[in-house]
Amino acid sequence: MTAAQADLQIDRPSVADGAALWRMAKDSKVLDLNSSYSYLLWCRDFAATSAVARDERGEPVGFVTGYVRPDRPDTLLVWQVAVDAAHRGRGLAAALLDGLVARTSAQHALTTVETTITPGNTASERLFTSFAGRHGARLEREVLFDAGLFPDGPHDPEVLYRIGPLSFTPSA
Repeated sequence: MTAAQADLQIDRPSVADGAALWRMAKDSKVLDLNSSYSYLLWCRDFAATSAVARDERGEPVGFVTGYVRPDRPDTLLVWQVAVDAAHRGRGLAAALLDGLVARTSAQHALTTVETTITPGNTASERLFTSFAGRHGARLEREVLFDAGLFPDGPHDPEVLYRIGPLSFTPSA
């Protein structure tokens, strides 16, 4: 963790954080915005596989949501990553992702991290490419959902990033 992150705490989200996660997703202008209800449910049902960064007042300033795939229990799918504008550019997204994978690996035998990224989302492309490099893992990309599959209007394709096998040793 960098000095700029030292005053931040990373832990599990709670239902009370749902509104802040929704706001950060909305303010990102690159994430698909889910309903506010879905962020409340996510903070309740998937808190164990998600992470939130809190400032010195305990307010959420970044998050990663994810889940262990039911058909591949060795795979963590990262759903969304967002950092509040005032806290960007300090490595917080990487610290959140590393922390979440460490915590989840302690409970599941993770070998793979997956996420989807729309073409042109440079910040996410860099985040997951650098994650693979830090953990000595191969990175494979393929289109998971073509643009034509989305029924609600124009949508870029979702490219699957599959990172693994992980060389990840949780911190003691």
